[in-house]
Amino acid sequence: MHRHPHEPTVPAMSFRDLFSLRGRGVVILGAGSGIGEAAAKVCAAQGARVSCLDLDESAAGRVAAGIRAAGGAAVAGFVDVCDAEGTEHALREAASEVGGLHGVVSTPGVNVRKPLLDYTAEEFQKVVDVNLKGSFNVLRSSARLLVAQGWGGSIVLLASIRAQTVEPGQGVYAATKAGVVQLAKAGAAEFGGSNIRVNVVAPGVVETPLTEPIQAQPDWHAAYAAKSALRRWGRPGELAGPIAFLLSDASTYMTGAVLYVDGGWTAVDGRFSPPGMDLPGRGLA
Repeated sequence: MHRHPHEPTVPAMSFRDLFSLRGRGVVILGAGSGIGEAAAKVCAAQGARVSCLDLDESAAGRVAAGIRAAGGAAVAGFVDVCDAEGTEHALREAASEVGGLHGVVSTPGVNVRKPLLDYTAEEFQKVVDVNLKGSFNVLRSSARLLVAQGWGGSIVLLASIRAQTVEPGQGVYAATKAGVVQLAKAGAAEFGGSNIRVNVVAPGVVETPLTEPIQAQPDWHAAYAAKSALRRWGRPGELAGPIAFLLSDASTYMTGAVLYVDGGWTAVDGRFSPPGMDLPGRGLA
């Protein structure tokens, strides 16, 4: 087989270890709760040395302590993804603590659910700063470190089904998540020559602190459950597996991809089944 002279060398893979993260340094930003917490636990269970970073350092410390108690390797620290210089410093320190950087996962996000005409400038800036600017800060800082190390790696950003489909009150959040997708694709294009992969996980409705206002309203909660093909909400742990997959050798030819983990939300058109379509399990939440 002929190789391009500048094509990076990809290590030979063992099928037995395809999904293993043994011996790899992984940094999870937003590890103090929700999807980030679940991802940290799953990566550690797969053998990674994990750095749990969060704006709430005590929450990150709790997660790291739980991982160590279960026999895994984890440290914790503070990060504010809105602070570019601080994010780079936190990632550099984390990479040192876990013995070199192999994977980075960025999960922080906020939402202000309001019609566009009611949005304030301050609310707009807050959502953009955390979701879009924060993802950019993590992507840029991670790539800088991975390029300097020279062995490549995997960066996973979190978007949402709202990057593809929107509803009233989700406009600014949706715009930022669509922006995250395009940032990841740009990163994939620019860093691929250094064997750095950049992918996106796009969750559906998941039971996390971010969605607590919806979970607290029975009608809203039930409507979201009914919209997905599986007729239920997702759990944080159900997002952690796909994230770990994108960090592993099982996904070495994936970059610039958007992995929708949404219970079929974006696959199903509408909320009405035509007459004669008597489907099994219909109506179960």
